[in-house]
Amino acid sequence: MIQFPYAGTIKVAGLTQDQARNLLATKLARYLKQPKVTLRVQSFRSKRVYVDGEVKTPGLQAINDITMTLVEAINRAGGVLPAGDQSQIVVNRAGTNYLINLPQLVQRGVNPANILLADGDVVRVRSRDESKVFVSGEVVAPRALPMYNGRLSLNEALGEAGGVNPLSGDGSQIYVVRKSGTDQVVYQLDGSKPGALAMAEGFELHPKDVVYVAATPLANWHRTISMILPGALSSAVGAVSPITTPAR
Repeated sequence: MIQFPYAGTIKVAGLTQDQARNLLATKLARYLKQPKVTLRVQSFRSKRVYVDGEVKTPGLQAINDITMTLVEAINRAGGVLPAGDQSQIVVNRAGTNYLINLPQLVQRGVNPANILLADGDVVRVRSRDESKVFVSGEVVAPRALPMYNGRLSLNEALGEAGGVNPLSGDGSQIYVVRKSGTDQVVYQLDGSKPGALAMAEGFELHPKDVVYVAATPLANWHRTISMILPGALSSAVGAVSPITTPAR
């Protein structure tokens, strides 16, 4: 809404610059002969989007006379930080969240610059720490691994954890536990078979997946005996060890 002498209050929301100028000239024509009106928009502030999360400068971004895209909004906010996950960008519009995976869109031939934002949108770039994969069980170094832009294969996860423990791990019992809604889905990989590594490289993990390597039966037996009779196993091993006598 703008106010102008003789023309009164005029609603210009939704009009182009030329349409608003013509409307104002029509109002003034009642009092002035062939009025010449020049109208310019000094700044655009009524339509804004908010960008937060793992960007350099979170905050409000005003939409000017050119429609703002998702990529432009992120660039205006200084770009995604190294800790940000470009596969986990959430756009909240009117209370509904839309998850956008930028690398996946590029792989599918979709230009992310075609994603248009609307007034009131909230764009949040999630941290890589929110998309971790957990590797546990009989691996050399159990740990939580961050995904890189939404991608981490089973083979890479096992490699980052040092691989299957050669002393206690059962390579034929590698499991991936994935939560699907209220249920859980369990995948098993037999790493002892030929071609298992190629299959593990092609198996893409999801955020919050749990990779578990089971122990060998011997390792389980050793632990059970150790819990029941602490120290008994080492004594038994010593009892059956051959005794060497010095040569005469």
